[in-house]
Amino acid sequence: MSESATPLKPTQPRLLSVDAYRGLVMFLMLAEVLSFGKISKALPDSDFWAFLARQQSHVPWAGCSLHDLIQPSFSFLVGVALVFSLSARQAAGVLPSTLRWQALRRALILVLLGIFVRSINQPMTNFWFTDTLAQIGLGYFFLHLVAERSGRVQWTIFGGLLVVYWLFFALWPLPAADFNYAVVGVSPNWESNFTGFAAHWNKNTNPAYAFDVWFLNLFPRAEVFVREPGGYTTLSFIPTLATMILGLRAGVWLRDASSPRAVLKPLLWFGLAGLVLSLGLHLAGICPIVKRIWTPAWVLWSGGCCFWLLAAFQGLTEVLGWRRWAFPLVVIGANSIAAYFLAHATNPFFYSTLKTHLRPQVFTFFGPAYQPLLMGIGVLSLTWLVLYWMYQRKLFLKV
Repeated sequence: MSESATPLKPTQPRLLSVDAYRGLVMFLMLAEVLSFGKISKALPDSDFWAFLARQQSHVPWAGCSLHDLIQPSFSFLVGVALVFSLSARQAAGVLPSTLRWQALRRALILVLLGIFVRSINQPMTNFWFTDTLAQIGLGYFFLHLVAERSGRVQWTIFGGLLVVYWLFFALWPLPAADFNYAVVGVSPNWESNFTGFAAHWNKNTNPAYAFDVWFLNLFPRAEVFVREPGGYTTLSFIPTLATMILGLRAGVWLRDASSPRAVLKPLLWFGLAGLVLSLGLHLAGICPIVKRIWTPAWVLWSGGCCFWLLAAFQGLTEVLGWRRWAFPLVVIGANSIAAYFLAHATNPFFYSTLKTHLRPQVFTFFGPAYQPLLMGIGVLSLTWLVLYWMYQRKLFLKV
């Protein structure tokens, strides 16, 4: 039996560090309703609100904000969780063929859920595959197959994915000198455009964009797909699979550690390696750190951050034993799929409920600039209470 397929002891407790980390990720997504950007616009002289607004927004192209770490963290934790669930089902005697069919079914459901989320309030089904759930679903079955292999094979596949995806972009021809950038919605003088070799990873002039121009137009659409305003691409699921493989490795370290403290060493060292290597690739112009097209350098950078964040939660909750503070996050993290749908489907209802039952003066108590914040706190509180109600009754939405 391979290293990653070692059966989990039936009595092994659920790791609070993983649930708390997942809870933080989902909280950051839910906290979009706090609308730091609106407050920053209303208070343009405030560096404090400008900083929070930047951390609650995706960077235009290269670089990383706190908000940019939501999707890679969610994907990374899918890999962590798979190690434990797969080991538990193997220990229960579930046949490998059954496990693979279950993985294939879950992958399909995740893709369909991603399409469903992106079709909310749309005039027709929106066949869009860049949603977090869809991206995970596209790679999930392959992740399951990788999870059955040894650690050496997993690292080999991880490296192969990054090299092949890097070559896919590096060998793609650059736009001609007379290229009409207006067609792809990018100004030729955009400050986020790369020059030199790094230009192979520019927005909407890369091979993943070209693939989407062909692929997305195979589906019924309200209008022909020409470009994605944010530059996101379907094929990002390939390097996202690499991110999930990093989660597999972290899950194995957590599962097999001789003590809660022992796992900190590999998490911290591999995290440092990812950060240093990715920064070197970016600064050398070999491969920029771009989340929107999930470059190999982004896999390494975000993976390093994920390793360190997991190490922080492991150290606080499992090593130091500080557990009570994490309960609000655990309520969210234990029901992450439900939290995801609440964030996308119920916010308008919660806003309407607050406006109906509370006086407007409540939300302008600190002045009109802070109205979006107070409204957001109300919506966030209602969302958490729904998740708490589900947590108390052990109602967990799982795929």
